[in-house]
Amino acid sequence: MKSILKTLCVGLVAVVAVACCQAPESVVLTSPDGVTKMIVQLEGDNLTWAVERNGALAVAPSKMAMELEDGTILGAAPKAKCVKNKKNVTEKIEAPFYRQAEFSEVYNEALVKFEGGYAVRLRAYNSGVAYRFETKFGNPIVVKNEVAEFNFSPKAEVLAAYSDGLSNAFQFTYTPSALEEMNGEKPVVLPLYVDMGQAGKALVCEADLEAYPGMFLRYDGQLKGEFAPLPDSTYIHHVRCMERVATRHDYIASVEGKRTFPWRLVVLADEDTELPVNNLVYALGSPNRIGDYSWVVPGKSAWEWWNDWGLTDVDFTPGINNQTYKHYIDFAAKYGLEYVILDEGWSAPKEGDVMSTIDEIDLPMLVDYAAERNVNILIWAVANVLENKLEEACAHYAAMGVKGFKIDFIDRDDQYAVERIYRICEAAARHHLVLDIHGIYKPTGINRTFPNIVNFEGVFGLEEVKWSNPDHPEYDVTFPYIRMVQGFCDYTQGAYRNAYKDEFKIDYYNPMSQGTRAHQAALYVVCDAPVSMLCDSPSLYEADQECTRYIASIPTEFEQTKVLSGKVGESIVTAREANGVWYVGGMTDWSPRTIEVDFGFLGEGTYTAQVMTDVVGGKATDYEIKNVEVRADSKMSVELNAGGGFVMIIK
Repeated sequence: MKSILKTLCVGLVAVVAVACCQAPESVVLTSPDGVTKMIVQLEGDNLTWAVERNGALAVAPSKMAMELEDGTILGAAPKAKCVKNKKNVTEKIEAPFYRQAEFSEVYNEALVKFEGGYAVRLRAYNSGVAYRFETKFGNPIVVKNEVAEFNFSPKAEVLAAYSDGLSNAFQFTYTPSALEEMNGEKPVVLPLYVDMGQAGKALVCEADLEAYPGMFLRYDGQLKGEFAPLPDSTYIHHVRCMERVATRHDYIASVEGKRTFPWRLVVLADEDTELPVNNLVYALGSPNRIGDYSWVVPGKSAWEWWNDWGLTDVDFTPGINNQTYKHYIDFAAKYGLEYVILDEGWSAPKEGDVMSTIDEIDLPMLVDYAAERNVNILIWAVANVLENKLEEACAHYAAMGVKGFKIDFIDRDDQYAVERIYRICEAAARHHLVLDIHGIYKPTGINRTFPNIVNFEGVFGLEEVKWSNPDHPEYDVTFPYIRMVQGFCDYTQGAYRNAYKDEFKIDYYNPMSQGTRAHQAALYVVCDAPVSMLCDSPSLYEADQECTRYIASIPTEFEQTKVLSGKVGESIVTAREANGVWYVGGMTDWSPRTIEVDFGFLGEGTYTAQVMTDVVGGKATDYEIKNVEVRADSKMSVELNAGGGFVMIIK
């Protein structure tokens, strides 16, 4: 390893001194804190990059290239013309509805220009490294394929979310293995978690995905990027009129010749607890394109689909009808929830017309009824069905007073699917409509570009227990370290039928959650979600008003976020601050454990912590809420049951 590192670092002294356009043999970018080096070889058969961190080789030399349809390969036998360096660039980023209101990132950058009309932009941050291709061709180009290698040690331990194909809902659990033992038959959804030993932890991510397919990973002796080819023909699935791919071209993208391509990004950390608060994907997203976003309202939503419109003890027949939705609106108003979602069914799915409404629904009346009670309405639509009448629908429903759309069933991340999302985001923003996007690939910083996006799915959330029996508590303490680094996640938490492992049963119409009620409450703090669901029935929430008022009081917009403790796959404790109040949420997997909370994040003075915990040895639905005085020098031990959790509201 020492000889490899020595070879990679040849030319470092010469490169550091570069202030004008020159063409050295290699570029070595060092992170501002000096911990990480990104080494890019500019000569030879291939353009390669590598990473050294903590004095160890993190990523061995890995190819980067783009193959065009005309046979040109950007990055093959590269001929660098010049390198332009920027040092200690500080970017202060306004981050509405993100895990913190604003933050700064510092990086060193090199722009390498090559003969042939292309360049590669390189960046080294304290918390990761990134590169992207840039082209300046006069005519459009067809990208046959992209080569993106990530040569971690074959012995490195990984957590991989294997997908069931290139068209999918992007909702998968994580499988542990050594890199060399990965399942090469299935593509992996980003991010991929890698434990590099001395070099620390890594996540393979991407950012600023626009007019280009998203990246999967596949291992065939090497870890490589894989991209869905561009669709050639599609068909409409009859159940919901969802667009599906029938055939594909033999190339991945057809794009403008002058453009930037998505960032290839490796997030780096010493400890797992640094990962959920890594900001690089957001920072590398394109800046705000909608201007004023003061009309975007974060908050919580009552939601009917998960609980199957499951009202009890009411004097009407629950279902997709006006009386049911008025009941949900009244519930939302009582508990100060900002939204009610009308999910699938308000418009007949098989008709494939977003402008239609079933006879049982008087949408203008419901919107007015909600507005009188300070509640906003979101309506569900299949993404391609909405796009068929995009401008008409946005204008019509915005004028009616609908606040936004929950769009669903994209289920792809090829170039056309990505372009569809951008068109919908742009149109919705013009009409001051927010978007909760489901059936979607992982976010890639697009919520920076369009702050009217208030949530994404792309997570193995609570809906999965309606039809399967996963290890959900373990997943709940895994995805915040991995998937959530890419962006928001609409987990749809808040179940009140809670069960331990041996009690859990699959029941689509009366679904249960795995773990305790306090675990469900903790998800409101742990998850990044500007608009989050109360997924269960108002009837169940009314039967436990103490817990309902408690979770309803937790905001979804915060000034700052910290991860206090945890380990991927075992536990997590997250603290968030809003308007001077701290909210702390902790969860465990199926292992009971005692977690010590250190209150060193507090300021001076004495605080009152309203603490919700499991009842040790009690039922999964049992919890207790008590007030405890704490100070910055206080510590508290909290006992968690199997699948347990806790929440603290500290004032």
